[in-house]
Amino acid sequence: MKKVLFLALSLTAAAYTAQAQAAKPANAVEKVAGPAITFEESKYDFGSVVQGGVVDHVFKFKNTGTQPLIISNIGVSCGCTTPEWTKEPVAPGKSGTIAAHFNSAGKMGMQNKVLTIESNATGGNVTVALVGEVKEATAASAATNAPSQMTVDSAPGVKVDAKGDKQKMKVDGRKAKVKTK
Repeated sequence: MKKVLFLALSLTAAAYTAQAQAAKPANAVEKVAGPAITFEESKYDFGSVVQGGVVDHVFKFKNTGTQPLIISNIGVSCGCTTPEWTKEPVAPGKSGTIAAHFNSAGKMGMQNKVLTIESNATGGNVTVALVGEVKEATAASAATNAPSQMTVDSAPGVKVDAKGDKQKMKVDGRKAKVKTK
């Protein structure tokens, strides 16, 4: 009887040990045969922005597959959002980026700007999104967001070249760029 009880306990302990060894960590990503795209985040909440403001965000991804990943196109939900992405093939285990640029001019309220990534990934198309709220521009916020004026009164070693909304400045031979709204 003792031998049977000991044998049953031993088998139970062995089963639990085998199961614990077979369990994968929660953050483990399983390799997929073929190319696969895995994002660090699929949604970016930009909070709130005043109407006319611009939101820029970079979505980082990794090719978790076994073959090179090629992004062929990125569709957007409206013309207010423009993407830029890694154009060359992303080797297995390597990373790439998708930069999303959202211009809130003419938009109001809650926004959900979806980017559809078209690629050769085995899982098909995937999406990422910029979400947040566009608030009305008031007189106070317009004054706060107005471009600042800079005056250089013949300071030695300072050279300013202003063209449109961009200014280039050299201070003692060092370059600095200033962009105003």
